[in-house]
Amino acid sequence: MAEQILAELKKIPPVTRVSVVSLVGLTVPVMAKLVNPAYFVYFGPWVWSKFQLWRIPAAFFVGSTNINFVFEVAMLYRMLNQLESGHFAGNSSDLAFQLAVAGASIILATRPLSSVLFLHSLLACLSYVTSALAPPGAQTSLMGLVTLPVRYFPYVMVIMDLLMAGPRAAAESVAGIIVGHAWWWGVWGGDLSATGGVLAEYALAPAWLRRFFGEGARRRREGEGTRTATGGVATGLRASGIEVVAPRRVANASSPEGHQWGQGNRLGS
Repeated sequence: MAEQILAELKKIPPVTRVSVVSLVGLTVPVMAKLVNPAYFVYFGPWVWSKFQLWRIPAAFFVGSTNINFVFEVAMLYRMLNQLESGHFAGNSSDLAFQLAVAGASIILATRPLSSVLFLHSLLACLSYVTSALAPPGAQTSLMGLVTLPVRYFPYVMVIMDLLMAGPRAAAESVAGIIVGHAWWWGVWGGDLSATGGVLAEYALAPAWLRRFFGEGARRRREGEGTRTATGGVATGLRASGIEVVAPRRVANASSPEGHQWGQGNRLGS
């Protein structure tokens, strides 16, 4: 039984797998009152003065202690798997690197709120990016009850946080959306048809991180940076069920690469 579970887990892309396992592994002991959640919250003086650096990643993977936890796990898995199997297919290191930058940005963006846990901000950030990368007209289901255009899903999350947890939780989600918009604009340029954003070249994982993920060295060619940073628009759309075919190149007859049609014969001669 255990081997079968491990085999199924190995089928999940690495960043998605580690994130979901971390969320379950940290939240379930807190729910069972086996661990004090104070060990996982982000508190600046403890992190930087006492060097309790584990609090930085842990604060992103402590979820709710009620039924909402099930939805949080499902949302985290769905959105990360969609990114890692689509736009970041074969480039999990890029996703890990960009997630780390997004996480640091979320910590800064929520400083005015004195937030100590960042899961909801992370989910809002991921929902914005996945919604922006979704094919036009794509729809999603809200808890299996309501179907709505996927582009509106991040804002629905803010409204739900406002109604269920109050203005503070909604403000944390808004901070995540702001970071998600910066991620979308910086890496993708705010448009899937663009070659990449102003930060696309800097969004590539360093060589040591690629080796850690077993992806090998990256072949650097002109224009490859933006394509790799975005994971390939065509790959992401294909994962969503849309096949992207490049337009056929029209060769110039006068070009050396064009087809040589020959001189031909005049009719009637």
